[in-house]
Amino acid sequence: MKKWMTCLTLIAVLLMGGCGTSEVEDEVVPVDDETAQAQEERGKILIESLEDIDRAIKGMTLEEKAGQMIQAERSGIQLSEISKYNIGSVLSGGGSVPTKNTPEGWMQLSNRMQKVSRNSSSGIPLIYGIDAVHGHNNVLDAVIYPHNIGLGAANNPALMHEIGKAVAKDIKATGIQWNFAPAVSIVQDIRWGRTYESYSEVTGRVSVLGSEYIKGLQGEGVVATTKHFIGDGFTTFGTGEGENLIDRGDVTADYQVLLNMYLPAYEQAIASGTKTIMASFNSVNGVKMHGHKTLLTDVLRTQLGFEGVVISDWEAIDGLEGTLEDRVASAIDAGIDMLMQPFNWKEVYEAILSGVENGKISEDRIDEAVKRILVLKFEAGLFEPFTEKSATDLGTDEAKALARKAVSESVVLLKNEEVLPLDSGLKIYLVGPASDNVGIQCGGWTLSWQGEMTADLNQGTSIKEAFEAELAKGGGRLVKDPEEADLVILVIGEKPYAEMNGDTADLSLDGPLSLEDNLAAVKEVKKYDLPVVTIMVAGRPLLVKDHIGGWDAFVMAWLPGTEGAGITDVLFGQSPFKGTLPVTWPIENEQASDSALFSDYDRLEHQYKYGDGIIDN
Repeated sequence: MKKWMTCLTLIAVLLMGGCGTSEVEDEVVPVDDETAQAQEERGKILIESLEDIDRAIKGMTLEEKAGQMIQAERSGIQLSEISKYNIGSVLSGGGSVPTKNTPEGWMQLSNRMQKVSRNSSSGIPLIYGIDAVHGHNNVLDAVIYPHNIGLGAANNPALMHEIGKAVAKDIKATGIQWNFAPAVSIVQDIRWGRTYESYSEVTGRVSVLGSEYIKGLQGEGVVATTKHFIGDGFTTFGTGEGENLIDRGDVTADYQVLLNMYLPAYEQAIASGTKTIMASFNSVNGVKMHGHKTLLTDVLRTQLGFEGVVISDWEAIDGLEGTLEDRVASAIDAGIDMLMQPFNWKEVYEAILSGVENGKISEDRIDEAVKRILVLKFEAGLFEPFTEKSATDLGTDEAKALARKAVSESVVLLKNEEVLPLDSGLKIYLVGPASDNVGIQCGGWTLSWQGEMTADLNQGTSIKEAFEAELAKGGGRLVKDPEEADLVILVIGEKPYAEMNGDTADLSLDGPLSLEDNLAAVKEVKKYDLPVVTIMVAGRPLLVKDHIGGWDAFVMAWLPGTEGAGITDVLFGQSPFKGTLPVTWPIENEQASDSALFSDYDRLEHQYKYGDGIIDN
């Protein structure tokens, strides 16, 4: 998915004031005359069992069905429009938050939207979705877990299950029912800006971890979305959409190679009960996935047997050809059930109606999509009698402990010349641009779409704060003068980014997405006759061949999130090193697309291979 609004949309929203649902109204919008008449003539749709759904659909108008197939952005729709158009779903994109970004503010918003949706002519409740991709990352002071690539390094299915449960509890605490996660992307080129959203370059690791997350999340009553079907992570460098280098590009590989790589992850997700699947922005040999009927229907439905809801990605049908009506018709015919069109949802609603009238969309296909949506809502418990819910706290001690464990298990030890574990009595000189910044640790999709370079983000623990706490236990300390130090800790990494903004042709330490002071810090520590332990905080491997010879130890911490103490837990020997590389570490940029899945892999030389990591036994 994409950020919640473009600059132009943001300007428009500011000019219109509280046009969206961010300012929650004190009273529920009353039923208008037209809706009241419809309710009086037919009554609201009542669904008490799955058997009631077919009968309900027969009683719905085409307009009511079209509304159920719409997902609008929270900031792009008024409360009154939710009931007027029988809107099926509302989402909050990255950075789209209510005025009070607290559990109470979110719950108040959710309660109001649920009440309003039940005042529609159909009375069908909406389902609220969000991108909680590494914790409930839109909400202030929520616990932020490592991004997927770090969890792939940990490679602990039981841990993934527990994280899924913990994230679901936080989501439910804010009144939301649907999470657009997990991504089961299988990254084959780490120059891709979404590399950190992938668990691994190897299908098996991705399949197991994704399925356990689904079980944990849905076991706590939150709907999972397995994404993005199919081929994200396998697009060819240079084919990116528009000015993108690789994101939303084209998979130019043999069709069977694509299926062999990706279908096992979806087979396992479906077997684990995933209720929804999101289509991918990318193309497959020139055909946009949102219009690819062979893959979305013949493969996903017929071959894999998926019966749940297929949802489009953010404005993704806009990439199809023709008029808006043509694009809507193509997507629905290909197999899309719900259309995530955040701001032009009303035009899309009208295009569904005109598409049926003009014979471009069959009403049978509409009924099929709506049935899947109503089954989803029934299974999510939305047809239960509505009771206003109260918010509960986020950022609990239990969640922080789980995230800290996830960090410690995700850290990969790649070099150790007998300097680790550290002693808490040492005097340490800590340097580097990622040493004291929780925003850098969290990366993209944290409070905003692109993330933030905010040092004290979400009440997290920075690496510096974690060192201070650990050293205080044994009488050691951080020193400002390297001449007083026993050892140097160097912390380097990448800036926060998300999606296409993370595409890069240069993975060097001074590349466009690397932190600006990386090389200055690397050069500085060379001046001191001290052991150097280097920590990298990044969403993918960066090139280190020209520097690693001067480091006595090297650990990859990925994007660990708010719980920086998980890093010091392994450095000081409180927890064992368990992490292994989920992706190949290249020597040069030209190796960025090397993958352990391909036959010539073993004969190639790399900085580090897939699966490398020094493990504490």
